[in-house]
Order: sequence, then structure tokens, then C-alpha cells
Amino acid sequence: MDSIKNILKTYWQYDSFRPLQEEIIGSVLEKNDTLALLPTGGGKSLCFQVPALAMDGLCLVISPLIALMKDQVENLRKKNITAFAIVSGMDRIEITKTLKVASGSNCKFLYVSPERLETNIFREYLPSLPVNLIAVDEAHCISQWGYDFRPPYLRIAALRDELPDIPVLALTASATPEVQEDICNKLKFKKLNIFRQSFERPNLSYSVFHVDSKINKVIDILQKVEGSSIIYCKSRRRTKEIADLLNMNEIKSVFYHAGLSREERTERQEAWIKNETRCIVSTNAFGMGIDKSEVRLVIHADVPDCLENYYQEAGRAGRSGQRAYAVLLYQEKETEQLSILPEIHFPSPENIQIVYQALINYLQIPNGSGEGNYYDFNIADFIRKFNLDSQLAVYALKALEQEELITINEQVFIPSKIEFSTRKEMLYEFEKNNPALEPLIKSLLRTYEGIFDQPVAIHEKTISRLLNISLSQTEEDLKRLHFEGIIRYIPQADKPQIYFIENRVKTEDLRINHLNYGKRKQQYKLRIEELLNYIHNKTGCRSQLIGRYFGDISVKACGICDTCLRQKNSNLTKEEFNTIHHRILEIIEPAPMHTNDLLNSLTGIRKEKLWKVIEFLHAEQKIAVNEKGEIKLK
Repeated sequence: MDSIKNILKTYWQYDSFRPLQEEIIGSVLEKNDTLALLPTGGGKSLCFQVPALAMDGLCLVISPLIALMKDQVENLRKKNITAFAIVSGMDRIEITKTLKVASGSNCKFLYVSPERLETNIFREYLPSLPVNLIAVDEAHCISQWGYDFRPPYLRIAALRDELPDIPVLALTASATPEVQEDICNKLKFKKLNIFRQSFERPNLSYSVFHVDSKINKVIDILQKVEGSSIIYCKSRRRTKEIADLLNMNEIKSVFYHAGLSREERTERQEAWIKNETRCIVSTNAFGMGIDKSEVRLVIHADVPDCLENYYQEAGRAGRSGQRAYAVLLYQEKETEQLSILPEIHFPSPENIQIVYQALINYLQIPNGSGEGNYYDFNIADFIRKFNLDSQLAVYALKALEQEELITINEQVFIPSKIEFSTRKEMLYEFEKNNPALEPLIKSLLRTYEGIFDQPVAIHEKTISRLLNISLSQTEEDLKRLHFEGIIRYIPQADKPQIYFIENRVKTEDLRINHLNYGKRKQQYKLRIEELLNYIHNKTGCRSQLIGRYFGDISVKACGICDTCLRQKNSNLTKEEFNTIHHRILEIIEPAPMHTNDLLNSLTGIRKEKLWKVIEFLHAEQKIAVNEKGEIKLK
């Protein structure tokens, strides 16, 4: 194992591995199929990067997260490790070029989105790739019974048939015992081989608060807990509202969601990482792949819909090992809404057909066509134009995704493309008459090979740097050349895209697998029940509740969550009980007193202890509570 420690030191400057990393890497090097459950921030990527560097050949990394793939490729290249990524939005020429280089070079990592695995071009080049390991990130996505099922993951099983002797390392931060077993079965493990780090986070204090005003509570918590913070919300609108209110209260904050441009997201993320911004208020679009150890506080201003998401998002606090806080705020109406979510998240087949018909009308796809095509997709515009209920539209589209009819990508970065659309003689004449544009034309011809024969991906920033002009001027000049008919210029697309896996069918021919659909709905109901149990829990340690949910019964009571602290604070000695007992009786003997007034009059005593005595006296029928909420002697 010395070699892997040398690799760790050489490339990452770490002297030792985190818990379980070395054991997982050892299992992989012994060619065992391996499932690794490591919490958020537990160092999952090193578990495939280190062994891949210790072996000849390349590691094929399958991940659904385009932004994360790009970040990891960039970070590996900074360490002088050859890595490439094939993602949605790349055209055939770019993919072919990448696969050729990966198969004929010292490439160590090839990142691939699961949708790419069964494409003809990938299958064509697969035999020439010297694959030494298949790493499956976010492996829970392969299970229909998990919280984030993605059908393209099922195609990984076919990849195993093509590479029968290559070990698989499946990685996830959270999976229930049932999902763990399903992952191993779907990935054709020869035997169950699971490494699971404890779900215990001894430095992370979990709390749940029932509140009337969430923003007031958020401000109150931020004033008490200093340091870097994340606040999660369910909607994009809420992120802006809360960030604005925090800034008004002199708590420097920014909002973040997938609807912002790539530049805006990067800028805000980096400002937060550098501590130029204290709070980032975000939808769940934020956090994947963010390695910031000193986050002191994660607040969920809205209730998530499962413990898997909550555990991952809350776990972004306290990675430094210092005391940190994970707070969940809720109102009664939210818990009521949770109970009806299964009906919303799983629309009827008839409603799915309505949304499907609206979609093909919106995209104007003729019957029998569409397969293999990307379409710009603005969901807000789609909902507005067809007068659809927003939740119905979102979850009907998700159902269509899970039936493998379409794929929705919120982050598809299709680079700008240019093709010359005029003859060379005409181009020479145009340059003579438009000398200001001549440097741009010459730069395009020199920089991009084959630009006269086919569309070529270009980068406006590179061109502006070569010409020493502003990016806006470069874009304006390219648009002018397009307008003049000299080039065909397709600006970069980073809008959400819908990809049609199959040709459009007649709405009445749309088929849903009712058996699987019904089971997914039932599993979702069970996850809601577990989340409600977590929210309403008043006595059990929250760390233990989370651990048991994920099959880890070894978690000890943390002593620092709200329920553990409540238990500590409510432990009464006999002397304390007698003192409180007598004081209560003295106060209410002359006349009944409202509960709140009684609690306020008993200063210097913890409310948990007061309630314990009041509940005992009520149970023993020594006191009674009338319809006005007043306590009186019996």
C-alpha cells in the first residue's frame, strides 16, 4: 500500500487517508466490485482517482453532474493528470476527437454522462479504451426505489457485459439498506461488498424548530452563530427574497439557483468560498462538489422531501471537525403538504398524457420524429403558454424521463459554432470592403481547422484575447459577419435542454409501466413518513434517527442535537421537582393563571423542567386546565 500513499502525497499533498478510503482503494486494487458509502465531504473521488493512478490504463467515470465532471477534469489537469469529459451538448466531431485522444494517449480519466454509454460512437471506441476501473458516482441513481432514480444508469449493466473483467466501484453519500442491495444487483456485483462509513457526525448539532416567522428565526440564528453559512430554499424566488432580507439586516448574502447564467453562478460560488460573502441562499442546485471545510451553519428554510437530501445538504456543515449546526425550520402547513406530496409527485397517466401533448406542441415535433435531438426548453414559458399547473408539469416531465422517453438537462453547455457560408473569392472581396473585420476573419481561419467545410466549435474569449479586443466587441463582430452572410454563427447555448430519447408518439399510444410506477410511488410515501417522523421527533437523538434510516445502528447518542439537549435540560433532581411543584401551587392557589403567564412568572427555571412538572401534576389530577388555557388547582 506504500505506492498509493506516495500517489496521495505526490498529487494531493496529504500524508494520510480519511477513514475507509484506504480499505476501499485496497478492495478496488484487488479487482473486487465495491460499493462505497461515504458522507458528503468524505472524499469519494479519491477512492477511484488514487487506484486508477496506481494501475495501467484509464478509469471510466460515470456521473450525471456535468458541472462536477468539468470541475474534476480541470482539477486533475492542474495536477498534470490527463483527463477528459464527454458530456451532453458535444457534437459528434468533438466526441470522436476526445475518444481518439483518450484511446491513444496517456489519458488516466474519462468522465462520461450515463446517456452517452449506449451511443454508437461510444460503443465503437470502447474496445480501444484501456479501461482499468469503472467508477459509478451518485450510484443510488440506478435504483428505482431510491430517491433520485435516473433510467440512463440502468445502461451501465450493458457496459459490464462489454468489460466483464473490469471491477466496478459504486459511490454514493446516502442509500438505505434496500437501495444498497439494489445498486449491487443492478451493477451485477459478483458478491455484496459494501464499505459504509459511520453516519455519525459528532461535531454536527441537528435541530428542528417549529416557527411562525422563518426569516426572523434565520436572522436570530445567524446572529448567534458566526461564520460561513448555507441556507436552502425550495424555490428560486425564495432564494432572492431571503438573500435581500438578510442584506437589509447587514448579513452579507447572495442567492444562487440553476436559472442564473453560468458566469453568475461561478462568481457567486467563488465569492462565498473566499468568504467575501457570508451566506449563500440557494436551491438544491448548490453544493455538489463544493469542498469548503469551514461551513459553520446550514439552515433549511423550507422542508426537503426526503432524509437523503436533507442528510447530504446538512452534511456540508462542519467538515473541518469544529462544532457546526444543521437547522431545519418548519410550519404546520408544510407537514400537511408533505402528506399529499405523493399524489403531486406521481401524476395520473391521464395527466402525464396531457403534459406530453403540450410538450410536443410546444417544441413543434412532428409525429415519428425527434429522436436524438436537443431542444431549448424554458419551463416557465411552457407552463404559461399551455396554462399548466406548475407542479403537474414538472412531475409529469420527470415521469416521462423515468420512462426513458426524454432527458431534461438544466446545465447543458453547447459551445458556440461557426461555419463559413461564403466562397473564398467572395470572402476576399468582403475583406477588402470591410477592413475592420479582416483581423477577425483571419483569426478564425488560422485558429480553427476545417471551418470552411463544417461547423466548428469556437470560444469567443479565446478570439477576443488573440485580437486584444473586448468579449462584447468580438460577439458583436461575429453577429455582423453572420448578418452579412459570411458565416453561420450559432452562439453558445447554456439554456435548459430537452433531449428526445425516442421519436414522438401519438399521445394515445404513450405507455407507462404501471407496476414500477406504483412501487416508486409507494417507496416515496415511506420516505415522506420517515421525514415526518424526524421532524416531529421530541425524544430520540437525531443523529441516531438518521443513522438507523441508513442502516447504521452503531451511531451513539450525540448529546448535542436539540432533543439530546432537551433531555439533558429536563432531567430533574428530587429537590428541583419539589421546589418547582411548591412554587406552581403557591402561584395558582389564589386564582387560575394562563399557562404562558405561569411560565413567565417562574423565572430562573428552564421551561423543559417546568413543563415536566406541570405534565406530572396534570397526570396526577392535582391541577386542571380550563377552556381558556388557565391552570387551576383541582
